[in-house]
Amino acid sequence: MTKWPIYIDPISGEKLLEQTNKYNQLHLTSKNGVSYPIIKGIPRILKDFNNYSSAFGEQWTKWRKTQLDTYTKTTITRDRLFRCLGKNIIGRLKNSKDTIHVLEVGCGAGRFTEILLEFPSIKLTSIDLSSAVESNLLNFPQNNHHRIIQTDLMKLPFESMQYDIVICLGVIQHTPSPEKTIKKLYEQVKFEGDLVIDHYTFDISRLTKITSIILRPLIKRLSSKKRINTIKFLVNIFFPLHRLLRNFPILQKIFSRISPILTYFHAYPELNDNLQKEWSMLDTHDGLTDWYKHLRSQKQIKKLLEEIESESIQVWLGGNGIEARCKRPLDKAKI
Repeated sequence: MTKWPIYIDPISGEKLLEQTNKYNQLHLTSKNGVSYPIIKGIPRILKDFNNYSSAFGEQWTKWRKTQLDTYTKTTITRDRLFRCLGKNIIGRLKNSKDTIHVLEVGCGAGRFTEILLEFPSIKLTSIDLSSAVESNLLNFPQNNHHRIIQTDLMKLPFESMQYDIVICLGVIQHTPSPEKTIKKLYEQVKFEGDLVIDHYTFDISRLTKITSIILRPLIKRLSSKKRINTIKFLVNIFFPLHRLLRNFPILQKIFSRISPILTYFHAYPELNDNLQKEWSMLDTHDGLTDWYKHLRSQKQIKKLLEEIESESIQVWLGGNGIEARCKRPLDKAKI
């Protein structure tokens, strides 16, 4: 059976080995004695657990099944993932007789994990900076084809070029520097491997949602409990009004400029009312508690993918904004 890429200390680059300390607790430890705990079966290769991603961990704990296709009985997540992957990558995943190592960055509770694990050729490494890794574990336990790690994508515990496919969806805009993030992701792509990403872009609805612009700086600084309660309060007030206007698109669009919540009556009409409200809770929390919310244009993303010297670059508008994929070229030394 094909082995997983080994763990290394992201600071020193030394190999990490699983060991038990004197308290009978599992750790990953380097020769120099640098140690990272394994908690609930998940390696926590991270030094700072209080970081900008904490609100994401909270929301995936609260709504860990909300966006799973098996929960919604829809293909919303599958459609988005397959569009981003494209026919060539999907064909490779379906038909390959060899193991394909996939790195899923910012896995959350596992909406994309669920779909990726359907491919028997995949060995999937799912990582997240937040405590969402525990929700992912509850939804999709680890096995010979799936492992979960809590770690920082800017300090990944792997040697470079370890993965055939690196996927990062719904994440990059929430990191301190999208440009540095994309470069770091690309470092993990093998020769002839693929990078698949998306990013928020500039659009009138995002730039003119007045109440969100005002409320976000306040809500994101609240305590965890207060953040959740505030979101519930806002959704309970505004969601019924959105529902009343669902058959009046123009009025709905106008109202959405002053409403602080997100709804999906028109984007995902296949969701029933209960799921509509659940998605509204989740994504309103996501939109009002994220520490960073960067916007980039198609031109900017394309230019960055060119600067890292990738090839077969494809960039288009879709989903949350911009979707893109590219390949690392052949090893020139072997040509």
